[in-house]
Amino acid sequence: MTLTPALTAVLAALAFAGPALATPTVMSLDSCADQYVLALSPRASIVGLSARADDRDSYMRAAARRLPVRRATTEAVLAVRPDIVVRYWGGDTRLEGALERRGVRVVRIREASDFDGVRANVREISAALGQPAAGAAMIARMDAKLSRARGAWSGSPALYFTPSGFTTGPGSLVDAMLRAAGMTNLAVGSTWKPIPLEQLVTDPPRAFVLGFFDTFAVAMQRWGPGRHQTLRRRLAGRTVASLPSSILGCPAWFAADGPELLARAKGR
Repeated sequence: MTLTPALTAVLAALAFAGPALATPTVMSLDSCADQYVLALSPRASIVGLSARADDRDSYMRAAARRLPVRRATTEAVLAVRPDIVVRYWGGDTRLEGALERRGVRVVRIREASDFDGVRANVREISAALGQPAAGAAMIARMDAKLSRARGAWSGSPALYFTPSGFTTGPGSLVDAMLRAAGMTNLAVGSTWKPIPLEQLVTDPPRAFVLGFFDTFAVAMQRWGPGRHQTLRRRLAGRTVASLPSSILGCPAWFAADGPELLARAKGR
């Protein structure tokens, strides 16, 4: 067949466009990584998720249905040979190096103690997955929620509390959530620390913000302070809001749901 100049130009353009349009195959190694992969990658490019992708505390659990689940091991990853692996904490300490030596790119989700850190994560992961525009849109939606929540509580004090009896002070993403809604965090000092049960029962703060209580049976040991009946009566009359576990524990865009929920609670 004789190629005309026009057909030659079309074929050349297609050949050039092919690699640029290719979407990298991707696998996530833990629950936090699952959220980013499910939100940013086309389903057809996802070759593996963690076993927790559809758990109750997975923000994107509905999107995880019918997608393959794989173990966070070198053998499991190499069996499907993804272009990119996304990781927060999944796999042992040797996994990342083992994969990179075999040509698999590993993209890490970084710890974040504020929303600037979350924005950096979204930009990095979305760029690695070839979805920078989707990442920018995600950040815009997050910032809109933060804008609506800003200053809602006008500095009112509150204490964050989990079923295991821990709270968190400055330097944590939960602290950033409270501040974003205009709350003053009553916890000071170290980032995460236990609160004496006696203190909570005899001198409770006027306002609690709870976390992980929607997955109470999972989040708490049987002897945890959260099961104490007297304390639970104190919480019942002083709880401002209970943050769902699906927005906690992962430095991701949906952390902005926390300030939004707190602002709505103020409006009730």
